[in-house]
Parts: sequence; structure tokens; C-alpha cells
Amino acid sequence: MADEHSSDESDLENQAEFGAVLSKWTNYIHGWQDRFIVLKNGTLSYYKSEHERGYGCRGALSLAKAVIKPHEFDECRFDVAVNDCVWYLRADNVDIKQRWIEALESCKVESGYGTGSETSLKRHDSSASLQSHNYSTASGSSFKRGSRTLREKLAEIETYKDILTQQIDTLQKYFDSCVQTESPNNKDNKLPIVDFKGEAITFKTTTAAVIDTLAHCADLVSQREESWRKRLEREKERRRHTEILTQKYFEQLQKSRNMHPGPDMEEGPHSVLADDEFYDAVESGLDKMEEEQELREKLKSGQMIPVTPSPTSSSAVQHRLWPEIERVVKQQVTMAKMGIGECGTGWQLFAEDGEMKMYRREEEVNGMVVDPLKAVHVVKGITGHEVCHYFFSPKYRYDWETTLEHMNVVETISDDTLIFLQMHKRIWPFNQRDVLFWSHMRKLPNDQDRDGPDMWTVVNNSTELPEYPENVGKIVRIFLNVCLLCQTRVHPPKDGAPITRDNVSCKITYCSVVNPGGWAPASVLRALYKREYPKFLKRFTGYVINQTKDKPLMF
Repeated sequence: MADEHSSDESDLENQAEFGAVLSKWTNYIHGWQDRFIVLKNGTLSYYKSEHERGYGCRGALSLAKAVIKPHEFDECRFDVAVNDCVWYLRADNVDIKQRWIEALESCKVESGYGTGSETSLKRHDSSASLQSHNYSTASGSSFKRGSRTLREKLAEIETYKDILTQQIDTLQKYFDSCVQTESPNNKDNKLPIVDFKGEAITFKTTTAAVIDTLAHCADLVSQREESWRKRLEREKERRRHTEILTQKYFEQLQKSRNMHPGPDMEEGPHSVLADDEFYDAVESGLDKMEEEQELREKLKSGQMIPVTPSPTSSSAVQHRLWPEIERVVKQQVTMAKMGIGECGTGWQLFAEDGEMKMYRREEEVNGMVVDPLKAVHVVKGITGHEVCHYFFSPKYRYDWETTLEHMNVVETISDDTLIFLQMHKRIWPFNQRDVLFWSHMRKLPNDQDRDGPDMWTVVNNSTELPEYPENVGKIVRIFLNVCLLCQTRVHPPKDGAPITRDNVSCKITYCSVVNPGGWAPASVLRALYKREYPKFLKRFTGYVINQTKDKPLMF
């Protein structure tokens, strides 16, 4: 029958399963992770992987009152929220995301009704159907209007139609038998035994039930129309208070985000992350970048970074920035040559590893930590010229700068003076950073040993260019002043043999003042400096050692 067929289809729909691997935001430490998401029977659940389904799901949401919302900017992302519980999900492409949203919305709509097996009216023969509904010629219908839905009433009409069809067939057979009885060819002249009165009463009762049900359907339609009219009035009322409701919505949303930090949370003075949580998130992001160092090894193909053509005059002396370059270089070199005691008070030793010592002084500008740093390191087997060469040249920067996402030389002032624009990878919950600076490499005379090798220095200093404005969108501009001063020390062999890498060492003095811009907790920045600066200096000097170990000395 039709009802049985539709009921079977509904049961099959409820048994259907929609599952796939999506990226799910886990927490501020681990970020986005692949999870196996399953949609079945009005419930959205997830597993760590498809192979772990036998161990039970890690979480589930009922879609009956869920809010499914595509992300405003990320075209592959959508969020599923039930009260203050939010799942942030991301598909591999837009088509997959759209299929998921359609499936979720469809499941949500269907959850508003019972299954076919719940609402379909069971089929009976004529007398059983009449008895089940307590119909009689005396009492009529005992069905109470308003107790069932329009969908149920339409199912009842379908049942009554079948009952009437059976009754009409029975009466038709009786009348056909009457005709055959009067025929001269009928020798038996016998009529079939039929309770004609009972069938007529049943027929009358069934048709009365059909009429009663149709009247109830009309009432339901009328009630629905009234309901829609009232809903329209309420909607008009809601629109009058849109601004108030919107404000309340965003306040509630902010409250929910405060309780459950999501992937959209960004840095700011009102960040709800505690300092230790903020630091853990940044530390996790930095560790991940170091793991990706293997990928950067592919960039060691020897291809030069595209460089903007040099100006007509290749002499840096004639450039508009030269007075500033000359002043800053002399100032930074002088400061780098000073001992810690000569640089003023407040310097603290915060890291020490063998020959390497790092000092810092606590200093803030407009609430932002800009602690000056001074590091002294002695590395064997390399020269000052080699260290400065690899630090200055754009050819090698991707190899040792782990946080670098993109770098471009926007202007070549001369062979020893370049202007860089660097974009650094975003480390959640920080905003993404960029930095625009000129870099100058120069050879200096050796003050301590007139006959010894000259010293080398590289100075980086933030600058401004109209075509590259700062703080565009959510990208925050870093301001820095960095000086790398390298002095080669030669220890000639006693037997007069040629000088090799075993006979040289390099004293490296690294000074920096970095204003990260934006906002971050002071304790977090200082903890990061303590962790990252020693690692950076050891990583960079290790890189220079590996690059030069099989090459001739460069003084």
C-alpha cells in the first residue's frame, strides 16, 4: 500500500549515513585536526578517524535545534552550534562544504516530524478499521479535532479510501450476482450470502468519517493560515527591534567565544586567554614551523630571489636614505662594541650556553615590550665575513629564517644595501606580521689587532615606503633595529702550516630592539624572547658552519 511504501522509504532515510573526513578546530594548542564526521538519525558525531569508530564517538550534537552557519570569509568552513557548544568545521573545497550544509539542513527539517512508521495509519479491513476508530451510526466520530496533524489526517483519508474501495467492490459483486441470478442461463438461481444492510451501514459510516476528516483538514489549514498571519506580525515586530536584538546576539556570541575560544579569536588587550595559555598557543605554533624546516630545504636549489632592478646610480652614497644609513650604522656598531657594563644599567643575563651569553633590559613603549637584547657568541671554524654574508644575502634567508612566509627585495640601493619586505607566518592567536627594513653590510677595520682580519657588520633598520604602507587590514607592522657585528680570530699553527678552519673562530655580537606592534601580554613576549633568541642564534650559526665546512675560508 501507499502508506506502507512511504513508511519504508522514511525508515531507509533514517538509516542512511553521511560520513567523511573534515577538519575540526580542536583547541588553541592543536588548532585544526582531521576528524571523521558522521551524520545519522538526526545526530552529528565525530571520531578521531574512521578506523576508530569501534571505540565510540568523541562527541555528538543533536541537530533538532542546531544552527548551521557558513563562515563569512572562509569559503570552505561552516559552524554547527547548539546553545554554547560550537563545532568549527572545514571541508577540502566549496562543493563538499555545500553538500554537508544541505545534508545538515535537510536532516534538521526532517527532525521536526516523526518517522513514517510513527505517523502512518495502520491498514485494517473494514470492520477492524471502524472498530479501531469507534465509529457507529449512533455515536458518529469520537475523534477530537486538533489532536493530530494535517499530515496524519491525510494518511487517514488514504486509509478510508481503501476501505471504501473494498466496500464498493463487495457491493458491486453482490449486484453482479443479482443480474446473473435473473439470467436464463443460471440454473442454480442462488445469490451469494452478503450482509447487505451491514455493508450499507459500514459504507455510510466510512463516508461520514471521510467528510469529518476533510472538515478537520479545512480547520487545520485555517489554523495554519492564522498561525502564519500571527507569525508575520511577530516578524514585523522583531524587525522594529533589530538593532537591540543584534546587539544582544553579538554580546551572547562574544560570551560564548569567551567560554570556548575558537579559531577566530585574535590578539588584543581584551583577550580572554590567560598568559600561560597565550604562550602555550604561540609556542605550539613555533614548534610546528620548526618541523616544517624540512620543506624549506627544497629552496636550496640556488635560485636567486627576484630582485628589483637597481637605480640608475648604483652608489649607495647618492641614495636618499644614505645619511640615515651612515648615522644608524655608526651608532649601532659603537653600541655593539661596548661591554655590558658600558651600555648602561638594567642588563640581565637570561641565557647562557657554552660560549654564548644573552643579556636583555626590560623596556616598554606605549605598553608594548621592546626589550633591547645583546648576545655574545664565539663560534669555531667560520669567519666574520662568512657569517655576515649568509645573514645579509637574500639567497639564503629562507633556509634559516623559520617564521618567514614570503620575502621580497623591493629595492636594490647597491650591492651591499637592500630594502626588504618580509611577511611572517601567522602564529595564532597573534595577528600576522610584516616588516619593511633596509639592510646594509660593511667591512670595518679591526680595532684590537691592526694586522688581523677586518671586522664585518650587517645592520637592519625599519624604514617607510609610500607604496608599502603599514598595518594594512589585519597585518601588523614590526619595527626593528638589528646589528650583527662579527670579528674573525686567527690562531696560526705553530709549525707554519697553512691556516685551516681549525685555526679560526668568530666572535659574534648580536644586538636588537624589536617592537612587535599590535598587542600581546608582556609576560608572553618575554618568555618567547627567552626561548627563541638562543635557538635562533644557534640555528643560524649552525647553518653557516654547514654551508662553509667544505669551502675555502672567506676573510
